[in-house]
Amino acid sequence: MNKKVIALALLGLGASVAHAQSSVTIYGIVDTSLSYSSNVKNAAGTSNGSRFGLESGSLSSSRIGFKGVEDLGGGLKALFVLENGFNADTGGMGDSTRLFDRKSVVGLQGSFGTVTVGRQADFLDEIGSRYTSAQSFGQNGQKGAHADNLDRTSTGRNDNSVRFDTANLSGFTGSLYYAFGEQAGQTSAGQAYGIGGNYSNGAFGVGAGYYQSKLTNASNGFQPGNTDVKTFTIGTSYQFGPAKLYGAWSQGKRQALGNSAAALPSVGAARRANIFDIGVDYTLNQNLHLLASVIYNRMDFNRAAGSTLSNSGKVTQFNLGVDYFLSKRTDVYALWSNLRASNVTNPGVLNGAGNIAPMDDSTQNVIRVGLRHKF
Repeated sequence: MNKKVIALALLGLGASVAHAQSSVTIYGIVDTSLSYSSNVKNAAGTSNGSRFGLESGSLSSSRIGFKGVEDLGGGLKALFVLENGFNADTGGMGDSTRLFDRKSVVGLQGSFGTVTVGRQADFLDEIGSRYTSAQSFGQNGQKGAHADNLDRTSTGRNDNSVRFDTANLSGFTGSLYYAFGEQAGQTSAGQAYGIGGNYSNGAFGVGAGYYQSKLTNASNGFQPGNTDVKTFTIGTSYQFGPAKLYGAWSQGKRQALGNSAAALPSVGAARRANIFDIGVDYTLNQNLHLLASVIYNRMDFNRAAGSTLSNSGKVTQFNLGVDYFLSKRTDVYALWSNLRASNVTNPGVLNGAGNIAPMDDSTQNVIRVGLRHKF
């Protein structure tokens, strides 16, 4: 009898240990490139000149992260992700006000899908990484052409957010997103929400996402809780042998904008932007990828009644690149981008401190040669 009791106790202990299995992983990316940019405004903002420098995160934003999972039994798991962005060229934090600026979530995962709460991106981030130039030329090399990321395809994050992702349902995954405004007495102030989905079947993929946010503070006659940003993206890709073709259309709108009096407004002042992004990733051999894409963005601006200034502008960006993988974790790359602007100030190819851009609508060329390592 005692032997049976001991055996049952050991079995119970073994089950408890199995259910309590957990793991923690440290991961990251270090990406640094040597860059040349033509037509960058000087410190006084009075003229353009060439610029040489080191850039962090040309293909992938440099980061370090910690993620963990614990098996709770019955198919249920607890998880967390803490991720910090940093500048590999200086060692400084990507956001000096946040320790884990890229992601800070805790959640549960099961057969129903995954629920996470904290600071995180909405589903448009996944759409961008699958179907726009961000996948081949880096998020930090296309934000300007995407109206300073008005469409959020180069990652947009919210604090105090809840996200639900379905399990994979025969190739389909869906996502719901809500961010609390946390304003006493006015729930709608500062809140945001989004929805998205993606379907993959072999060589084919298609996805779409929508996001809307509301004002936290009054702006240009609009009140807290009024709509600020609305944006929608649909994208698709297909693998034709060694060539992956991709394309996306985005439309972003900003409601709470005043009239622009600048002859050359900034892309960030656009009240509406229609963005078309198409490209190809051609696998020449196991290690070598040839890359090309075009981004076209037509924007509309608010102008005062009777203004003789144009109420529309456009930017076009051409990208070419070569990416050579030395191993599964390490690659070297060379990228060329040409960004042209009309009736709008050229936003510059690179996203960085000081907005590395021309002072006017001058065409900019950027060459980046870099090394990326994933761990």
